[in-house]
Amino acid sequence: MDKIDRMRAFALVAKNASFTTAAKRMGRSARLVSKYVADLENALGVQLLNRTTRSVSLTDAGATYLTLCEPLLDGFDELEERVRNEQVSLRGVIHISAPTGFGVTRLVPSLTKFSEAHPHVELDLRFSDRRASIVEEGLDLAIRIGPMRDSSLKIRQLGPMALVVCTSPAYLERAGRPSHPRSLITHECILDSNMAEPTMWRFDIGGREETVQVNGRFRMDAPAASARLARQGAAIARCPAYTVADCLKTGELVELFAENRISPYVVAALFPQNRRLTTRVRALIDHLASDPELCPDDSR
Repeated sequence: MDKIDRMRAFALVAKNASFTTAAKRMGRSARLVSKYVADLENALGVQLLNRTTRSVSLTDAGATYLTLCEPLLDGFDELEERVRNEQVSLRGVIHISAPTGFGVTRLVPSLTKFSEAHPHVELDLRFSDRRASIVEEGLDLAIRIGPMRDSSLKIRQLGPMALVVCTSPAYLERAGRPSHPRSLITHECILDSNMAEPTMWRFDIGGREETVQVNGRFRMDAPAASARLARQGAAIARCPAYTVADCLKTGELVELFAENRISPYVVAALFPQNRRLTTRVRALIDHLASDPELCPDDSR
């Protein structure tokens, strides 16, 4: 029995918490996949999975083994890809995490183009506004916007993303238009709890970067929700450009202090330091970095 098949069966069961799903992905029967895992455990002399009639979970030894065997499986996959010249015909699954709003509005159209060019690649998309743990969740890459604080990951910049301060015409009619960034202290602002300092907004004032304190009753961790709240006239928001571009064009939102914007945030692809990128993942990252529609300058 092939050791690679045993390892692959274990990894698929562990990541999907299901023998049935792993069997479908391998094109084997669930009974055979169960035998692969049992033989692997017998060869190692340790229990890798906890099994009940309702669930499958990793033991401590299983979690360690999964972390160590995944780079080996990735390397084996890349070896096969190169031997088969799959730079032309890519195959396999790519597991991706991205912020919900950006994923739906910008990433999906770009991935559609990639999928059309590479019909044998499967894309497993996981949209969430929390920061996913790439290694623990078995991701190939994560798309993130903003400051990149995780030094344990490799980073490939994909493009710029401006932050736009905006609100609705109804709010301005009710509360007045702030004449200067410092005037925001007297206005209702929406605080982004993803930021290290949600109450401190930065602006270019007179050629120098200046921090302005803001306050507000609303704290949110989803930019799309902040944009919607601002559109309804509740407060002033500071959002990534992709969340408000359409509303700025229709006039539902009005940008404030466009001349005071600082350097835009960065949209980046992050992936593990210690994992060799497969050809398909490397091709996807190259595609995203070269797609002009992923991060267009649509904030002005």
